[in-house]
Amino acid sequence: MAFFRGVWSVLSALGKSGADLCAGCGSRLRSPFSFAYVPRCFSSTVNSYPKKPLTSYVRFSKEQLPIFKAQNPDAKNSELIRKIAQLWRELPDSEKKIYEDAYRADWQAYKEEINRIQEQLTPSQIVSLEKEIQQKRLKKKALIKKRELTMLGKPKRPRSAYNIYIAERFQEHKDGTSQVKLKTINENWKNLSSSQKQVYIQLANDDKIRYYNEMKSWEEQMLEVGRNDLLRRTVKHQAKNGIEEY
Repeated sequence: MAFFRGVWSVLSALGKSGADLCAGCGSRLRSPFSFAYVPRCFSSTVNSYPKKPLTSYVRFSKEQLPIFKAQNPDAKNSELIRKIAQLWRELPDSEKKIYEDAYRADWQAYKEEINRIQEQLTPSQIVSLEKEIQQKRLKKKALIKKRELTMLGKPKRPRSAYNIYIAERFQEHKDGTSQVKLKTINENWKNLSSSQKQVYIQLANDDKIRYYNEMKSWEEQMLEVGRNDLLRRTVKHQAKNGIEEY
């Protein structure tokens, strides 16, 4: 979900200027056309494929997030997203229409660009291209998901006792390569007594509690903004058996 896409063909498609479209929006809104899709020329056919345009709500949230961050520098992204979602729900239809019109115009331009590219390819090239695109999308999917969850403030997973020990000791070993450090720390961990390891086991248990509490709060926030797709599967079905599993 790349943003800050430049304007192209949107104004002409809508037949209005950005100033006309934003008239009466108020100082809290900036023009959504800064996120308009622009086709770029890359060295390969795959990279020249345009990205799908942002939906009206995603445009709005991407636009508003920096503003809310500046106003609430200490707030978590998940809290800001919840406020933005509330602002979107309260936005008058006339102001929402600006974002919806921009999305429709971008979608039309997106389809036209896709058709233009495909018309230039042979059937065998299309098959090869589809395979290449699928591979590229699979690689990007996990990265995009990770970035989205980070933006939404998803809590970090709990660390194991061993990982806590490594993080603590790694900074103390100033000499040698990372590989040498890890080998030394691993040997030291193996030589720890049960009582010494218990300290890190307790820290790991505390971290699990932290993760449980933060995830419960985060998922409640995601429910409020309509992101049920981000809930863990066990949580989604907990109402069926009354048991909450993690």
